[in-house]
Amino acid sequence: MKCLAIDDEPLALDVIEDLAGKVSFLELRAKCDNAMEALNLMQKDTIDLIFLDIQMPDISGIDFVKSLGKAPLVIFTTAFSEYALNGFELNAVDYLVKPIAFERFLKAVNKAYEIYSLNEYKQKASIFSGKPVDEFILVNADYSSIKINLNEIQYIEGLKDYLKIYTGPKPILTLSTMKRLENKLPTDRFIRVHKSYIVALAFIDGIEKNKIIIGTNRIPIGETYKNNFYSHINGFRL
Repeated sequence: MKCLAIDDEPLALDVIEDLAGKVSFLELRAKCDNAMEALNLMQKDTIDLIFLDIQMPDISGIDFVKSLGKAPLVIFTTAFSEYALNGFELNAVDYLVKPIAFERFLKAVNKAYEIYSLNEYKQKASIFSGKPVDEFILVNADYSSIKINLNEIQYIEGLKDYLKIYTGPKPILTLSTMKRLENKLPTDRFIRVHKSYIVALAFIDGIEKNKIIIGTNRIPIGETYKNNFYSHINGFRL
């Protein structure tokens, strides 16, 4: 992952440089003492992750992230823990309070790498190998047949003889079995992760403590399916 460290304190930049140098999957491209210098670098190079101080002259780290059209992954670094909530409202990967211990740093960057790897996977999974994007299934629901495009399915939940197919806030309820639907879904885009769940790989936002994150939902990874799921995901890590 290509990284930038942004902080108006030279010592803090040196600490990030030292910590990042101990992690094999991080490449610190530059250290910047102000946001504008960082912005110029980001316009010239692809940056995957920024370590960003919050209290800086001219513009705060939070306002800097808000100003970016498409921000890279962000780990905030600051001496003031009261800013944590604001940081997480911006979907920051993590929030490190100075002085930063290596164990805490490693936990944060591992989380960033999980998200980065899954984003890479989602891009690859969105290429349908020549298959049309309007592939669909027909399910019986509400006394009629409903067409559901495969690329709209986020995940499927099994409830005894019924299935909930999530394509948005309100699921579609149909009478069927997990096995029957699983056999109809392309294996390069959907994977069984639990006796009661199938997920669309393109909609995975993260993994946390053996749970898959899709939007605001946490989907458990069953013990029986764990090895297959992680080996599948690991095949797309850089």
